[in-house]
Amino acid sequence: MNLSEFDYNLPAELIAQTPLKKRDESKLMILDKQNGDIKHQTFKDIIDYLNPGDVLVLNDTKVIPARLIGEKEDTQAIIELLLLKEESDNIWECLSRPAKRLKIGTIVKFGDKLKAEVIEKLDEGIVRVKLIYEGILMEILDELGQMPLPPYIHEKLDDKNRYQTVYAKNIGSAAAPTAGLHFTEELLSKIKAKGIEIVFVTLHVGLGTFRPVEVENILEHHMHSEYYEMNEEVANILNKAQKEGRKIYAVGTTSTRVLETIRHKYSEFKACKGNTDIFIYPGFEFLAINGLITNFHLPKSTLLMLVSALATKEIILNAYNEAIKNNYRFFSFGDAMFIK
Repeated sequence: MNLSEFDYNLPAELIAQTPLKKRDESKLMILDKQNGDIKHQTFKDIIDYLNPGDVLVLNDTKVIPARLIGEKEDTQAIIELLLLKEESDNIWECLSRPAKRLKIGTIVKFGDKLKAEVIEKLDEGIVRVKLIYEGILMEILDELGQMPLPPYIHEKLDDKNRYQTVYAKNIGSAAAPTAGLHFTEELLSKIKAKGIEIVFVTLHVGLGTFRPVEVENILEHHMHSEYYEMNEEVANILNKAQKEGRKIYAVGTTSTRVLETIRHKYSEFKACKGNTDIFIYPGFEFLAINGLITNFHLPKSTLLMLVSALATKEIILNAYNEAIKNNYRFFSFGDAMFIK
């Protein structure tokens, strides 16, 4: 399979730069994965396509305001760090820019409350740093850090919470699980009241979100690894649903990655935690989910490959062309699709 097969032309003006005023008023495309039939709705209408007994699986990860802009202590050169993951006590893997200005021992200062000392340089702009501060790191990051918005978003985000889901809980992501951004607390309450079970897993979104596929043969792509967790209560609910033939719908590709990783590894859902580098592309056998609520993804991305595996590449690319014709908004702050 070639990378070029997952390409499409997107007019730049359809890349959503800001979130809508109301989360659940984005457009929603309902896509039948068997025959490609399409309906156009509003996101809050999702409730009409869910039935009592269905299970909705959401990713409750919380984005760290991890984009830090500071200066080198010796030369005052401007340095940007994006905190990706904490590897041990105050040792963080970061994406740095410009990386060539950093050497082992360089200290970058962020205001008066936080410093980062470079302790190792890796490939592709990645560095390991030791964070030096007093107090509670997350409080300092809330004050100094910016949300790590994707590079295709050029507008300033006025409200940090709009790059968090309303149910974000477990701190650890370098990017939001964006399919979940469409849900409001009110909509979730209505879904529960209809008899649909809502459960949560955790997957901390990492560096791979920012890394393009650079090989023409997609099978040569090295998939990034991300930390995930599922608890026993959720595993029991999902096993019971599958046994009873009820539908399991993932909210987002991140939730999908957790569910399929666990189901493929253990042949059932199981309380566990670990790292997954699962790569889902056409030909993949889905064992966990019956459908997926997701956003519209970048051309040539692993996420586009994942949705192409759930329907077919032809059905997905046709749906994307329909979305373009109907002025859907694309990517993180864009509109949604329910593949069922």
